[in-house]
Amino acid sequence: MNSFSESRPKPGSPEVVTFGESMALLIAEGGKGLEYASALSPSFGGAESNVAIGLARLGQTSGWCGRLGDDPFGRRILKVIRGEGVDVSRVRLTDEAPTGMMVRENVAGKSSVYYYRKLSAASLMRPEHLDESYIAGAKVLHLTGITPALSSSCVETAHAAIDIAKRHGVKVSFDPNLRLKLWSIEDARKVLLPLAMKADYFLPGLDELKLIYETESVDTIIGKLQELSAISIIKGGDDCTFVLEQGQLTSVPYFKVEQVIDTVGAGDGFCAGFLAGVVRGYNMVEAVRLGNLVGAQVIQAVGDWEGLPSAAEIDRLLSGKGHVER
Repeated sequence: MNSFSESRPKPGSPEVVTFGESMALLIAEGGKGLEYASALSPSFGGAESNVAIGLARLGQTSGWCGRLGDDPFGRRILKVIRGEGVDVSRVRLTDEAPTGMMVRENVAGKSSVYYYRKLSAASLMRPEHLDESYIAGAKVLHLTGITPALSSSCVETAHAAIDIAKRHGVKVSFDPNLRLKLWSIEDARKVLLPLAMKADYFLPGLDELKLIYETESVDTIIGKLQELSAISIIKGGDDCTFVLEQGQLTSVPYFKVEQVIDTVGAGDGFCAGFLAGVVRGYNMVEAVRLGNLVGAQVIQAVGDWEGLPSAAEIDRLLSGKGHVER
């Protein structure tokens, strides 16, 4: 791999464009459940905005599109994402609906998330909110299965965005990011599988695939994935990520860490690293290796995106240099 910090992409359209819901996040402090916590720490999170922030920290240009409520939460989210170097010129604040919210507790090592997102601003996204020229100028359009789970208009918007990308030769990256608190597995299959059929890079987890394809058989799952035109990147193996490309299955080992603090956001970190490798022209194994490395950093910090590494940190890790305290 080339050094991440030695060069920066040229200005212009973002290399990776993504869109979806980013929500206000309140985290119960002190390892207590929400019923007993005396303080909640504010932040925010959203699969697509997490990926955009991860890409920006790695030195790639990224743009996040979405709709936020014109309220304190929405304005805070917009300011922070912009401050991370992500282009938010296509984000809109609206008084039609509020910014969605989620509240998280971590008790006895188990994290639970409670969502307050019904009829949120993001759920009102429609195809006409998309900027075709903005997507057309990107190298990759990235989306997840969370966005179409929000509403029927969001399903239409996801398909419309992919169709725009296809018309202009933009690669499509799709992470199903299955969330059964948002919809049933039956409803999810009806939407996620057609989207996967349109993708160039399909980024599911192994557990998700078992649910989507209704089987515990890895061989059956591989057979189903081979029916897609996409290169499939299968996350969540016992000790590796799998690459299925042109019928060839390759395993890419994880990077081991000494302590796992918070696994939330690890998949988004992986996607950011993988897509950074894609836009830099890495082969699939190299891109997945980078995704594995970024994901390994995320799980060592609390929060959806706070632990995403910088380009300089990735260079240090790849070169084997240790941390200098003072």
